[in-house]
Amino acid sequence: MHTILQPEGWAKPVGYANGIAARGRLVFVGGQVGWNRVCEFESDDLVDQVRQTLSNIVAVLAEADAKPEHITSMTWYFIDKREYLARLKDIGVAYRNVFGRHYPAMAAVQVTALMEDRAKVEIQATAVVPD
Repeated sequence: MHTILQPEGWAKPVGYANGIAARGRLVFVGGQVGWNRVCEFESDDLVDQVRQTLSNIVAVLAEADAKPEHITSMTWYFIDKREYLARLKDIGVAYRNVFGRHYPAMAAVQVTALMEDRAKVEIQATAVVPD
């Protein structure tokens, strides 16, 4: 069971939660990038890579009998803040297509580089599967 944490009087966040309380089995998803199952990038487009990255997270979650709605926290690492902000609407569409309308606690960070040279985004996630 997950409970969204929204302090009284705070503006409601759009596309994420300020916090989530949960109880259950923890599942940690290591940083995923936008390559396919054989570690090949099929696109250099940011939105395509976000979609693939989220799909990779779903695949890892499935190994633990978990689903996107079990995710409690995500950290997104981007190499270009301006591109992220310019493509935010398309990223939101890709997100909803893969994860639906479940919005965990999230952070987004610009970094100078990722370990995979072609990667434009890396996402780490934590899920809690109810007992």
